[in-house]
Amino acid sequence: MTVYVDDMEASYGRMVMCHMLADTTEELLAMADKIGVQRKWMQKAGTHHEHFDIANSKRALAIAHGAVEIDRAGLVEILRNRRAAMSASKEG
Repeated sequence: MTVYVDDMEASYGRMVMCHMLADTTEELLAMADKIGVQRKWMQKAGTHHEHFDIANSKRALAIAHGAVEIDRAGLVEILRNRRAAMSASKEG
């Protein structure tokens, strides 16, 4: 199981933001706690799109704590896999 940070560089005020997601909600929340991101900032909780938008300074902390860097193609693949897994768990 893994936490991921993508290479998006979206401007938000004076910050540059990226996405942080994980294989499981528990891993995502644990990493948010480790790097000082408030849980209330989770977006699309409970869906396959569940993630945090984090500043590049937090991205660096996440990587230091073991997060894996991914590109846009990697992000799409992870979201596709999460959607399939969630769909399969609802059917079974």
